[in-house]
Amino acid sequence: MNATTMNAAAATAAGAATNASATITEKVDQKESFASLFVDLWRDFQDPGFLWQLLALLLCLLLAWGLSRYWLRQEYARASADHGLLRAFGTGSLKRLAFPLLSLLLILIVRKIFRYWDLGPVSLMDLAVPLLLSMALVRTAIYVVHHAFAPSSLLATSERLIATCIWIGLALHLTGLSTPLIEMLQQVSFNVGKQHLDLWTMLTGLVTVVVTVLVALWVSGIIETRLAARESIDASMRVVLSRLVKAVLSVIALLLSLSIVGIDITALSVFSGALAVGLGFGLQKIASNYVSGFIILLDRSIRIGNVVAVDPLTTGVVTQITARYTVVRTLTGTEVIIPNEYLVSNIVRNESFTDSRVRFVLTVQVAYGTDLDIAMRLMGEAARAHKRVLSEPEPQVLLMAFADSGINLDLCYWIADPENGTGSIRSAINLAVWRAFREHGIQIPFPQREVRLLGGLPSTVAPPVD
Repeated sequence: MNATTMNAAAATAAGAATNASATITEKVDQKESFASLFVDLWRDFQDPGFLWQLLALLLCLLLAWGLSRYWLRQEYARASADHGLLRAFGTGSLKRLAFPLLSLLLILIVRKIFRYWDLGPVSLMDLAVPLLLSMALVRTAIYVVHHAFAPSSLLATSERLIATCIWIGLALHLTGLSTPLIEMLQQVSFNVGKQHLDLWTMLTGLVTVVVTVLVALWVSGIIETRLAARESIDASMRVVLSRLVKAVLSVIALLLSLSIVGIDITALSVFSGALAVGLGFGLQKIASNYVSGFIILLDRSIRIGNVVAVDPLTTGVVTQITARYTVVRTLTGTEVIIPNEYLVSNIVRNESFTDSRVRFVLTVQVAYGTDLDIAMRLMGEAARAHKRVLSEPEPQVLLMAFADSGINLDLCYWIADPENGTGSIRSAINLAVWRAFREHGIQIPFPQREVRLLGGLPSTVAPPVD
């Protein structure tokens, strides 16, 4: 080995040692800078200039609070007037983020002025910056979780867990313990197939997946709210679009988060194959209900608000259509949950499929000596007097048959709101017809039987004794 080669090797080793030393020095300086933040804060507390720093910080917070209140009041008025983008994303997010973000902006400006003009220490402002950032993150996360899921006890627990994790991360960052903790997690590594993973990668992947899925659910909730407000779109189509948007956004968020972390998404092919086999065998009924649900929503054979009769005992209004089942509220107030597969494979009587109007028939029998013109007029007036009976088609009274005990008359009338119940209107019209017949002396006959004994009493029967 010649002198040139030895010099090059020595220079390379010296450069590597210098880089390693610089990296170690940088880490040590970073730990010391975060750990010395509280020491500087205590030292500045004894400085007379600390009061000016405290006063400037309080003024920034007070000014940010006033500006956020005024700005939000203006935005609320503008949102209620033009129903623009602010209403789509909700003023609740602005209400949560306005104060910490405005405070952070003002504190950064004041801190720059203090350092430029050397007006005093800024350690308190250095501590306020990460605290305000964490407050904004906590409020944003809680807002997204609150709008992505329905209110429940688990939701409140999740909000507290998210807030606790963010504040713990801030504490680790300020104390300088985050770097050695990350290095310790990175040392615990293992292989899953061809993928090399460690605990830090798994932790960051889990956080990324949760965040992206929550954002996807939040966006899908906003889109669902916008679709629900569009009355020009059919109710079933709105449900289909909202379900598809939520499913597509959730899948995209999951795949995107795994790609960001660095996990090969082709490894999910095994899981998808297992899922397909499971659907083919064990989850056949569940898959059939889901497919049937989308068929019902797409062909709009059953829509929300329709009056349907599934069997002689189940008649009511469709109140909800999900991907797996349909909810029918009966006239007695009971809610019946029907699997979608049953609705697709069986006969369902939809009384308001193309037209919500429903026809009812009241059959009454009058005596043969009755003036039919008066009876038919009274029955028609009884139907027209009810507010739920439609004037078009007009109620009709028809003479249907000459029966054994009297004459059969049918009162036919239509209503447009069967979802509000039919028993009350039937009872009201029946009672009105009965009262009208009673006032005009019209008799409703009932079967009568006469028994006649011909030829006298039998000889075996003894006459009664006085």
